[in-house]
Amino acid sequence: MDRAIRTVEDVLALLDGLFASEPEAGRLATGDGQDFWNGFYADRSKPVPFFVAKPDETLVSYLDQGLITPGRALDLGCGAGRNALHLAALGFEVDAVDVSPVAVAWAEARAREAGLDVRFRRGDAFTTPEVSGPYDLVVDSGCFHHLAPHRRVSYLAFLERVLAPGGHLALTCFAAGEQGMGSELTDMDLYRQRDLQGGLAYTPEALRWIFSDLAEVDLRRMREETPESPLFGVPFLWAALFRREVADAPAAPGHRPLP
Repeated sequence: MDRAIRTVEDVLALLDGLFASEPEAGRLATGDGQDFWNGFYADRSKPVPFFVAKPDETLVSYLDQGLITPGRALDLGCGAGRNALHLAALGFEVDAVDVSPVAVAWAEARAREAGLDVRFRRGDAFTTPEVSGPYDLVVDSGCFHHLAPHRRVSYLAFLERVLAPGGHLALTCFAAGEQGMGSELTDMDLYRQRDLQGGLAYTPEALRWIFSDLAEVDLRRMREETPESPLFGVPFLWAALFRREVADAPAAPGHRPLP
């Protein structure tokens, strides 16, 4: 068919095709990149910073400060499960999703070894039926910055669907200004070049604008952690905590609000 666009999703899928040469990018944990990420996680001995079995220092900080408390959580693009396992150990009911079966198998092995219960899912979080919410906490440590610009639309719609009122998004992503760590091209130039350059770097202003429907709780650089630390932390990432506001309760029938 030479006229294939009828819905917004048709438009987004067409734009996905512009970046088809970059299998690591695309939709949120999309099946298009499964082969790339399977290869990425196949060698567990690689010196990849986030292969360590340590939670994000920012996530631990939010918990220590009481900014987030145990509830139902989703680890988005969970990789080998380091944040999911930490949350489960603290009493969260955790779902974790990743496009890579190799990564999920590694995470499941870690969970068995630790005796922790996490519901791991393989697939695209946008379309996996089991990822349905509502979640009190969505953790995204490195997924968002691999999305092409048009898929921010899908990401925000996903949050609208699965994040509970009063729930939090804990996000880490590439920080602009760090040489070699994320592209700083404009959105228009990304489409001109059809190249996401391994991930997109963001400024605090851009993150605040993109997530302006959520309330900002915290936004800072991730603190660098030493190899001996029990926590994961690298300074080339922004860490943000956003909260979905609780909507005003509807007035009772027959009630006239005061002016």
